Amino acid sequence: MDSGFFSHVVLWVIGGIATIGAIGTVGALFTMGRNAGYKKH
Repeated sequence: MDSGFFSHVVLWVIGGIATIGAIGTVGALFTMGRNAGYKKH
């Protein structure tokens, strides 16, 4: 396997995980903000 190709795959995997994590975080914060039972301190 070419080392350049491998680094590209690793970069894409890290980017995908970061994107999914960012979407999940925004979704969780949005859900908490919409929840009537959730109050900010």
